[in-house]
Amino acid sequence: MATFTPRPDHLAPDLTPPQELAILARALWREGYRDHIAGHITINRGDGTLWCNPRFLRWDEMRPEQVIVIDLDGTVLEGGWQAPRGIPLHLALHRARPGIGVVVHSHPLYGTVWADVGEVPPVMDQSSALGSCEPVVVDEYAGIVDQAAAANAAAAGMGGAELALLTGHGVVVTAATVPEAYRRSVALEMRCERAWHARAISEGPLRSPLPDSFLEWCRTDGPGVPPGYWDAAVRAELRADPTLLD
Repeated sequence: MATFTPRPDHLAPDLTPPQELAILARALWREGYRDHIAGHITINRGDGTLWCNPRFLRWDEMRPEQVIVIDLDGTVLEGGWQAPRGIPLHLALHRARPGIGVVVHSHPLYGTVWADVGEVPPVMDQSSALGSCEPVVVDEYAGIVDQAAAANAAAAGMGGAELALLTGHGVVVTAATVPEAYRRSVALEMRCERAWHARAISEGPLRSPLPDSFLEWCRTDGPGVPPGYWDAAVRAELRADPTLLD
């Protein structure tokens, strides 16, 4: 059984990419990314292949040894599981934008509600602003999610955006690293949830109470991933399942 005690200069254990992927999946499940067995996470290996969560498993039960390796055609190269059915969207994004390190796609409640109405919610508080970038709305229902043509259209619709609300579907988050993907995913769902609640108790058009200068700073220079943010999520998952890294 693995144990870890944090110290000021080492807040979380060193992780392999499959370990990062499994912990990311579990941590995001806690944050609302929990649509049963739906959803996909890919990490770019830098050689035309991807680490990927397998089909049929919920994110809260993911383990590093279950992570598969696929190529950009979706063929499983390593691992005993199938690739997720909706993986063509990830493949299209990685092919179109090879610099992307991580792609997260799922159907969290509040992000999906705003996607359903085709509207980007305003940023209502500073924590929700720390995703550091603006979502775009993509009307991607040109076909079901496992069709390459529909996936290519959705990737094209995102352009260079890092976050997307897919109408009638869910959300997409891209990032350079797993810690950045975690922070952006959390901030996006927080943004959507708090704007939903603000709209429920307010009258008239909803607008951000934050100054434009702060929002612009978040979009440009930005705070990035707050130190220790991802590490705290790692520790929480290891406390919940001390065998996770065994």
